[in-house]
Amino acid sequence: MKHFPMNLQILLVPILMVFVLLGCKPKAKTEVEQETLAKDSFGYDVAFMTQHFPQSFVLGEGQSKILVTPELQGRVMTSTLAGDQGSSFGWINYKHISSKETNPQFNPYGGEERFWIGPEGGQFSIYFKPGTDFNFENWKVPTLMDTEAFQLVDRTEKQAHFHKKAQLVNHSNNDFEISIDRTVRLLDANTVGQHLDISIPNGVKMVGFETENVLTNDGNSEWTKETGMLSIWILSMFKPSDKTVVVVPFKTGDPSNLGQIVTDNYFGKVPADRLPVVDSVIFFKADGNKRSKIGLSPRRTYPIMGSYDPNNKMLTIAQFTLESNQFDYVNSLWKLQDDPFAGDAVNSYNDGPLEDGGQLGPFYELESSSRAADLAPNESLTHFHRTFHFTGDEEQLDMLCLKLLHTSLEEVKRSL
Repeated sequence: MKHFPMNLQILLVPILMVFVLLGCKPKAKTEVEQETLAKDSFGYDVAFMTQHFPQSFVLGEGQSKILVTPELQGRVMTSTLAGDQGSSFGWINYKHISSKETNPQFNPYGGEERFWIGPEGGQFSIYFKPGTDFNFENWKVPTLMDTEAFQLVDRTEKQAHFHKKAQLVNHSNNDFEISIDRTVRLLDANTVGQHLDISIPNGVKMVGFETENVLTNDGNSEWTKETGMLSIWILSMFKPSDKTVVVVPFKTGDPSNLGQIVTDNYFGKVPADRLPVVDSVIFFKADGNKRSKIGLSPRRTYPIMGSYDPNNKMLTIAQFTLESNQFDYVNSLWKLQDDPFAGDAVNSYNDGPLEDGGQLGPFYELESSSRAADLAPNESLTHFHRTFHFTGDEEQLDMLCLKLLHTSLEEVKRSL
């Protein structure tokens, strides 16, 4: 055995120690947390998002929490009502985020509640450049709503305020100088009860949050029907199940006054067995197996919609701003339009396989929009969107469903 001089041995010891330590390098905290938590848990999603978007943070303590990401426009990525080990309710695109790739057209990161701006289609669209045709190859989500961060202005234990300035150009080549203020708030049980005008039954667990979204005209010109108007568009992505049903109560009345009950032909007509209408309630299958979308005009809309997943006894409610006697909503159909302000106030989307067999999700969405913003310089429009999840005994959830969505859980389960 070869022996080294004593002075050389002294030098070799620390070098060998370095190699040993490098070989035993501990995993990052987020990697360890991900390995010890179930993939569908809130704690797993917190570890995953903070690994890829380090500015992400949690609002709330204890059982009810939400995860917010400044790098993605102050997006609420997910929520829970049962702590880190509890189920995570927002749909997150792990594959795309993990790839670290950036698509110049659109990056489907997911998230339980994100901020967008309308309209998507038509002569005043901000998703198609001037002079381009309305096809998928020309469709592009502005980076403002896709990959740009919003500035975190201030933050407390249950609230965070974001700000962003930007410029947009619509399909008619008109410029919009804008600023956005977005505040995310975790809501306690008393506040949830006040907003929904309910008493939460004993034994029912819940998590609720709201976003207050303010759009301001920072330019020198008024936004009009001649040059185009913008709107606030909030989209929530959730995990589907084979029995999940979206529930949309609507105002009944003569179609000659209120228009058709539901728009059901965004991606081809929705089959009737996936979209029954019973009395004053629309039921829409949200199983992630059929790409389809529905919408309601502001004349038909109540400021509330929801969904129910009987597999997990989960009642989800979306509540949003709906101004009285305001009927100008941007039209997002992908064509030049006769009436670009005859759009929907609410929408729901069910993901499904594309023509090439691929699929983005699966997920489903509950969406709300503000009215078209006819803003003079320095004027602002505010749109609230609130999300609530309730779990518990079905008898207790049934009382909430009847009160909020005008139908019983039995009717929901029987509808599809």
